[in-house]
Amino acid sequence: MISFFRRFFASKIGLPIVLAFLGLMALAFAASDITGATFGGVANGDRIAVVGGRAVPVAELDIAMNNALDQVRQQNPTLTMPEFVAQGGFDQVVDQLIDRFAVGEYARRHGLRAGENLVNSEILKIPAFLGVTGKFDEQAYLGALRSRGLTDQVFRRDLADGLLDQQLLRPAIAAPRLPEKVARQYAALVLEKRRGDIALIPSAAFAPAGNPTNGQLSAWYSENRTAFIRPERRTLRFAVFSADSLKVDAAPTAAEIAARYQKDAAKYAASEKRAITSFVVPTQDAARALTARIRGGASLETVAREAGFSAAKGEARERAALGNTTSAAFATNAFAAAEGAVIEPAQGALGWYVARVDRIERTPARTLAQATPEITQALTAEKRAAAIADRVSQIEGEVDGGTALADVAKDYGLTVETTPPLLANGTVFGQPGAQIVPQLAPVLQTAFQMEESEPQLAEVVPGQDFVIFEVARIEEAAAPPLGEVREAAVAAWKRAQGAVLAKQAADRILAKVRGGTSLDAALAAEQKPFERERIDLTRRQLLSQQRQRVPPPLVLMFSMAKGTAKVLEAPGNLGWFVVNLEDITTLPVDSEPGLVGQTRQQLGQALTGEYARQASAAMRKELGVTRNDASLAAVRKRLVGDQ
Repeated sequence: MISFFRRFFASKIGLPIVLAFLGLMALAFAASDITGATFGGVANGDRIAVVGGRAVPVAELDIAMNNALDQVRQQNPTLTMPEFVAQGGFDQVVDQLIDRFAVGEYARRHGLRAGENLVNSEILKIPAFLGVTGKFDEQAYLGALRSRGLTDQVFRRDLADGLLDQQLLRPAIAAPRLPEKVARQYAALVLEKRRGDIALIPSAAFAPAGNPTNGQLSAWYSENRTAFIRPERRTLRFAVFSADSLKVDAAPTAAEIAARYQKDAAKYAASEKRAITSFVVPTQDAARALTARIRGGASLETVAREAGFSAAKGEARERAALGNTTSAAFATNAFAAAEGAVIEPAQGALGWYVARVDRIERTPARTLAQATPEITQALTAEKRAAAIADRVSQIEGEVDGGTALADVAKDYGLTVETTPPLLANGTVFGQPGAQIVPQLAPVLQTAFQMEESEPQLAEVVPGQDFVIFEVARIEEAAAPPLGEVREAAVAAWKRAQGAVLAKQAADRILAKVRGGTSLDAALAAEQKPFERERIDLTRRQLLSQQRQRVPPPLVLMFSMAKGTAKVLEAPGNLGWFVVNLEDITTLPVDSEPGLVGQTRQQLGQALTGEYARQASAAMRKELGVTRNDASLAAVRKRLVGDQ
């Protein structure tokens, strides 16, 4: 069932064109040093809208779009700005930006304030502004703002708007609760079953057989260049090296070995450990009486058991360690007794110890000669690690000082390699299966933020693997010349021409179905090869099969009235769907206990966002919002590269 939808939406053309828009951080809504107190009409080209008399500057939209794209690229690194705009990102950013201004302006009109002290306290909480000590660092703060193109004044104003947003909207969305009657209506949808048909009227069936003329293709390609945009590619030069490949002199001298031996004299001196079995009694008299019984030949374990105590065997310990866990007096007595002997009772923190020496382990002292191999190994490792750290620091100093990568590589005997053009997700452009050097994977994100010919050194595996890399060439995201994609452009042109005729055919089929003709007969009348899928699904089955991506034709079918038919355009000029819904049946809600409560809980969570949207809409209505369509169109064209 619905197999051809799965094939369609797994194809490159069939990928969903609406991208889930990620929430923007506070920094995404500010751009330049504009106070927001500008008033006047919307016609000025430096604003995209006026919200209650407060202008929304074009510059703020630019920064908001760049930040939004950065957020989405965390999931889709190769996404370009034109693609982001085409997938609805531009409209959503504009709406969120206007909402932000509306909430801030509404709050101010009604006497709400976010004072300087409150703003300061919020700034101090932001992790990005903390230094190495974990406290607020002014330089880190200013550097973070500069990286976003912000000033302190603009950021503070934007943060204040965010705080006003919280003051206004939190009470509006707190603890939403869906009424039970409403929940029952939604619960019924889960048990709903729909039957009908979906047919695809493919553009390919109506596409012209011949190729377009050069003029036709050039004109069409000029209007549809964004469909052929190639993502940004970067070619990297790099040299990898490991700690093992660096030649350093780490052999310790005899004097260094002797000094370490002297420093760790206690480690190499003779030592003695004793293993003890013991139990604790509350009084000295009891300890002496029980000790006498043991010395008279009774077993310590038997004596302890008969007296109501439990004897515990301890591991071998040195005097100091034993004293720390018992008492100094007991440790002294224990190390004065012979192996197998009963120890003279001594008081500890918990009472009086009755104990026996089970085993004595004596380790003789080691001479300098005997300890030399162990010391040599330890010193060699330490000196090598220190020497490698110095060498890496030296290399890093040269790289940071502007020395060319090739010169650094030559000085240290490293091999410089060059990658093919890479995409931001690490794949090779035009060669999806090709692999890059593993050491480059951790630095790829950094490489896509660097300028050309500015090498950096990165530690891939701490203390072991390193890479020096630089951007050798940047190829910006852009549509290629027609000659490079002529074959694909011709296919797309044919598909576009066929889509027009496919739409006409879909309209004819729709008219016949609405007139009472069966879908099968209406399709047959066109005398074209069409794919048709019989649908017999509950809403629950639909969601379980396509939890992440429900095909739009099925979404349409589950929103139509019984006995109706509609057409829906397929993305990428692939064709048109004819959706025919024959029947809707629903089981009683009470047939599934707990469904209403579950629905009420789930939709209660969704109410938070809905209440926030309704509150924002009411604020916009009261304030009045006028959009500058000309300015918005100009920004959109600039972002997609049309000017």
